[in-house]
Parts: sequence; C-alpha cells; structure tokens
Amino acid sequence: MSLPEPTVRPRRLRSTPAIRALVRETEVNAADLIDPLFVVPGSGSSSRPIASMPGVAQLTVDALRAEAGKIASYRLGGVLLFGIPESKDDRASSAYDGDGIVQRAVRALKADNPDLLVITDVCLCEYMSHGHCGVVEGGCVLNDDTLALLGQTAVSHAQAGADVVAPSDMMDGRVAAIRHALDQGGFTGTPILSYAAKYTSAMYGPFREAADSAPQFGDRRSYQMDPANRREAMREVELDIAEGADMIMVKPALAYLDIVREVRGITDLPLAAYNVSGEYSMVKAAAANGWIDERAAVLEILTAIKRAGADFIFSYHAKDAAAWLKERA
Repeated sequence: MSLPEPTVRPRRLRSTPAIRALVRETEVNAADLIDPLFVVPGSGSSSRPIASMPGVAQLTVDALRAEAGKIASYRLGGVLLFGIPESKDDRASSAYDGDGIVQRAVRALKADNPDLLVITDVCLCEYMSHGHCGVVEGGCVLNDDTLALLGQTAVSHAQAGADVVAPSDMMDGRVAAIRHALDQGGFTGTPILSYAAKYTSAMYGPFREAADSAPQFGDRRSYQMDPANRREAMREVELDIAEGADMIMVKPALAYLDIVREVRGITDLPLAAYNVSGEYSMVKAAAANGWIDERAAVLEILTAIKRAGADFIFSYHAKDAAAWLKERA
C-alpha cells in the first residue's frame, strides 16, 4: 500500500545554500555585537589573561587602545568598558574620579577612534571595598544613598566622552537619578542603556574574577532579580522606561530568552541582551574538550538571542564572531 505524497513540502526552501539564504528570517551582523572590555591601571601595552575566560584579558589603557584598533577593523557595534581601579573604599570614590581608570580609558579611545561607540558600565561594585553595588551600612545595601553616587559616576563618564552610560546596579530609581544628574550636568544628549532586567545568576562567576568584584559578604539577591520571576521583569522594564531609559537590556541571555522575547513585545525601544561570562566560558570549555564546534555553537547562540528579539548583543565572542561572519559571507 503506497502512502499519499505530501501536498506541502517545506524542504523545498531548504534545498540549497542560496535558497536557505534567501528565506533566512534572522541575520546576525558584526554591527550587532558589542565587545565588553576590562581596563586596569598600568603602563605599557601589557595584559593580564583571565583564567576562567580563555581569550579574554584585563588590559591597560595602552593595550586597550591597540585592542580598539582591532575592534574598529571588525566593524563591531562598539565596546562596553568595565574598570578595575587602583584603590577601593566604602564610597566607591574611584568610580566618579575624573582621572579614574574608566575615564582615562574613554578619553584615550575617543581620541584615537572618535567614531567608535563607547558604552560605560555604571556600577559601583568594582570600586567598593566590600564588593557590593551600593553603599553598605549595618550589613545592608542602601538604595537611596547609592543613587547620588551613580549619578556622579555617569556624569564623570559623559564628561570623559562616553557615548552611552549603562547602569547595571539594580537600585530602585537609578535611571531617574542618572537622567537628572546628566541633564543637570549639561549632558541631555547622553543616552541611558538600562540593565532593566538583570537577574541574580550563577552565570556571572567568571566575571567576578575579570572585574575583581565578588562581594565580601552575602550575595546580591536583595537587589538583583530572582531567576524564577517573569512578570517582575516586565515591571522593571516599564519603570525604567518611565524614568527615561533610552535602551533596555536583559541579562543574562541564554536562560532568559523568554524574557527577551516578552520585553520585545512590550516596548519598541532598542533592546540588548548580554551573553554573559559563564555562557562564554561554558562554550570555551566544551570546545577545548572537543565536545562542540565552537564556531557553529557561537553563531547559533547569537542567532537565537537575536531571533528572540534583541537588537544588539554584548558578547565576549564578539571579535571571533565578526571574523566568522565575514568568512561565511
């Protein structure tokens, strides 16, 4: 007994590379990718490899300048700067020092590459002696006392020439506080990219080494979001938009693609997703063991993040991915 032939054949549109390319719904481009970089004090073009993130290093300002030249050649969307200061205290004073490490790095990058998009992470954890993202008193992270320091930090970054400031602290009201500080400082044109839905995640582990930002006591669950919550993320996004955010981020990316998709459905603002350190390191480890094809896995992951609704992606694989995309083209 013969079976009836299929009346619809979706495989027709998968039969050749040219047809697959013609009907492909989602494309990742180098310009969609932002490269996170870690800048440290020091002279010369030295770098300090990060053991838990193979291929990523802490860079001096001179080394950063050389790296920026490569980034420009890859035509990436831009860079995100994290700073590791020379000294830390309980008021994060190095974060808003006009001659701080990030401020020096921004000035150097913009002097060399005026057209390079420079985004700065606005948080205090790297600069606090206790490693938390806000002012601590009696073992508690104080929300409102932290807001003024975040505003000062954002203004100092804008003064140095940052194109975009990106608060990642998850204090309530930080977007409004930063917007007010920027406007009062004459930086009404500086956009805010808010880490609006930033979850407490095990995937940040390698970043703690890279940014020297592990909390000295407790954890960050009182201010970063519970991974179990979806509706709360929508509320956080809506609040940040109401406070003046120009762009929105979801962090991490892979285990939160449902959040990326839902945020895409409630706002037309540009949406980013952060393919974080743990996600990067897992791929690197599996590839090093021969368990996966790194290139294929990375391009699949980036495509999935964009397919979920992200307009641009922060990824430690940015330069490699840009090279692979160029080869594929």
